[in-house]
Amino acid sequence: MIQLKSVSLRRGTQLLLEDADLTLLPGQRMGLVGKNGTGKSSLLAMFEGEIAPDAGDIEWAGGQRMATVEQETPALEASAVDYVLDGDRDYARLNAALLEAEAENDGMRMAEIYPEFEMIGGFTARARAARLLDGLGFAPASIDNPVSSFSGGWRMRLNLARALIAPSDILLLDEPTNHLDLDAVFWLADWLVNYPGTLIVVSHDRDFLDHVCTHIAHIEKQKLNLYTGHYSDFEAMRAERLAQDAALADKISKERERLQGFIDRFRAKATKARAAQSRVKALERLPTIAASHADRDDFSFYFPTPKRAPDPMVTLEDVAIGYGGTPLIEDVSLQIRAGDRIGVLGANGAGKTTLIRVIADGGETWLAGDRFVAPGVQVGYYTQHQLDQLDPRDTPLIALERVAGKTGSTQKLRDFLGRFGFVGDRIFEPIEPFSGGEKARLALALLVWKAPNLLILDEPTNHLDLAMREALAEALQTFEGAILVVSHDKSLIELVCDRFWWVRDGAALPFDGDLDDYREAVTERRRAQNREDREQAADKPKGKTDKQAPSSGNASAKWGAPRDKASRAKAKERQKRLDRLEAEVERLGGQLAEVDAALADPVLYDGQQEVEVARLQAERAEIGARLETTETEWLEAQEEG
Repeated sequence: MIQLKSVSLRRGTQLLLEDADLTLLPGQRMGLVGKNGTGKSSLLAMFEGEIAPDAGDIEWAGGQRMATVEQETPALEASAVDYVLDGDRDYARLNAALLEAEAENDGMRMAEIYPEFEMIGGFTARARAARLLDGLGFAPASIDNPVSSFSGGWRMRLNLARALIAPSDILLLDEPTNHLDLDAVFWLADWLVNYPGTLIVVSHDRDFLDHVCTHIAHIEKQKLNLYTGHYSDFEAMRAERLAQDAALADKISKERERLQGFIDRFRAKATKARAAQSRVKALERLPTIAASHADRDDFSFYFPTPKRAPDPMVTLEDVAIGYGGTPLIEDVSLQIRAGDRIGVLGANGAGKTTLIRVIADGGETWLAGDRFVAPGVQVGYYTQHQLDQLDPRDTPLIALERVAGKTGSTQKLRDFLGRFGFVGDRIFEPIEPFSGGEKARLALALLVWKAPNLLILDEPTNHLDLAMREALAEALQTFEGAILVVSHDKSLIELVCDRFWWVRDGAALPFDGDLDDYREAVTERRRAQNREDREQAADKPKGKTDKQAPSSGNASAKWGAPRDKASRAKAKERQKRLDRLEAEVERLGGQLAEVDAALADPVLYDGQQEVEVARLQAERAEIGARLETTETEWLEAQEEG
């Protein structure tokens, strides 16, 4: 149990929390939310013990193990899987002791270690680490690569995997979805739902919070209020309270009229039917949207009306996209038409960013095929690294003057920046100390100054809090141009997009379904594998396998034409290989268990059977090496699907 009693917390002279009370019980999963700067990360640091409360007490039940995500990852030469395994301190300790005993040929010491090692799941630890890394998007062939070979975002995933593999009673996570793609976000949400301990998570992803959390703690005006239920439940309860305010009730009424007007105008038009449906969803959750508006101090993003767009706008025909002459995606034939609102789906590394970059400006990754951009198309391209392109020495006004040139008076530029929340002396202050959210707002302002009629957005919600994400979603809903967006924020995609492309397995094709269908498709293989694991554990006879690639069945239909004869033959051959490797893993695992049982027999260490001990140790090393190789082959074959 975790209990806060009359806790006050300051950061410098700023009061973050005053007289806060909170009780969390084992098994509860709490989302910690509030505006940027209200103290969420500071409260998390207090839970970790990094800072102490300025007043009041924090109490813990004795003996609780805590897991957190490290923020730094050294450039180690250790493999990714070994780095993750070291996150389980008990495993790391016992494994090191076991290796030392094996090196010294100390059979008695090994016999002492084996029972404890087995009790903590040491013999299956590598497989568990591999499953975690697979869920977080690592290719099976990459898990033996050194940590130093991974980029910063992938190293953060390694740190997340270390926290997840560590046995814990309390798990603290600060924005765990920031470096994940939508597929990995889905997987992590499912994993956390099954976490047996107490979870405290800071996140700005409303769908993630809805899926994971049983409680929401909201920080507002130095007060901490705990709500029971998911994030949508919290918003509904808070909205009900706020709706008593007459001004807010008036806002709700006006917003309802605006959304209903859009629905009435476009519901009957086939090309706008899905767009109207997304507004129906927005209308249904209108009270919750109004609640988050209260956090924004009436801020809203502003997107000017673009010039009339040609139709079609961009066409790709038989395009190949890749690096160094090697295609990552081939035979891409897609089209963006005026008014399209397309979400680009797929795992990290599949080629989503590479695809939209080619659509935005061509570039060196465009290897073959034809790319047609109609005259009159004005592209506004927001990249994942847009904030890095801001000059920290600039002020918002200077940054906009660089973009606007001589096209706007100073007053016009000031008025425009004001629509993005930069008012008063703020427009004359250097950008460098701005928060991530402020820099993101400025980057968006610079993007839309030229009134693009095609917005291409790559992870636009990074650095934005929940209220800012709601404001961005509203602005994109009313934007009259075309939109192409990559995002791990399911709520944003749901509200903004009415069509989807799926980038996967070297292809980019339309996806005929919604995000619930997509979630089902990307998790189908894991569910099938879990079913097969349970069947094997129950020692059921092998027959017709349940395992199917996500492109089978319903998911296949969403891709379009069925696979040709050669593809089906290849899939059949792959399945035979998987079955053979699985049988070999099971056989070697059984042999390893028999040898471990023999080595654990105390009679073996009476001083008369050194030769037998040495033989068994050598046999165990050989079987273990073969098992590791076979498991790696199985993971690689699984990834080929």
